[in-house]
Amino acid sequence: MDVIEVLPRLHMFRFRIGQAHLWRDGGELTLIDAGDAHAGPDIERAVHSLGADPDRLRRIVLTHCHRDHTGAAGELAGRFGARVLAHRLDAPIIGGRAPVPEPVLLDWELPLYEHALTVPEAPPVRVDRELEDGDELGFGGGARVVHVPGHTEGSIAVHLPRHGVLFTGDAVAGVGRVMPGVFDVDRRRTLESVRRPASLEPSTVCFGHGDPLTADAAAALRAAAGATP
Repeated sequence: MDVIEVLPRLHMFRFRIGQAHLWRDGGELTLIDAGDAHAGPDIERAVHSLGADPDRLRRIVLTHCHRDHTGAAGELAGRFGARVLAHRLDAPIIGGRAPVPEPVLLDWELPLYEHALTVPEAPPVRVDRELEDGDELGFGGGARVVHVPGHTEGSIAVHLPRHGVLFTGDAVAGVGRVMPGVFDVDRRRTLESVRRPASLEPSTVCFGHGDPLTADAAAALRAAAGATP
């Protein structure tokens, strides 16, 4: 796993497939997404390597229900006492009470999707707080939920307006170029959803897949929002 500084209080943890982000408010920690089912020990070591205390992990915000984002959430929450937060519509899937929805794939997505399925299945995770659009999350000076359905019904972005930071989950990807996410249950709805985070004019954007943007981030999001199905 690679540990990459995005901003002084924000680090990205990059796994073989996908990534998570750690936000620090002084000693208090928030994890946005949690990697796959094997990522827990690597995340704990990374937190220590940053001089932080994993026992100060207060919350794990899951941007959606896919296995490369939820896999280690239960392990980390159980070990360090963090609360798990996710949108109401994806919470039953994360908790193992509903099946993971099948995406509608384009031909070029098929080999990528088969590769993504090499990520181990995620164990069910108890969601302690079910989120809605606009909810305040208790970190980052006023982080808020932005509902961006399409990749999954309960996909969210997380906006920190005080810091100009946006976490897009998989509604937007930054692999090679900034583009609407792939493996969507409703591609047209994803394209519509991208317009919402683009309108927030963030200065820093972090994706579920791909390199973060710290320059011309808002313009790149606007360009992605102008994509056509």
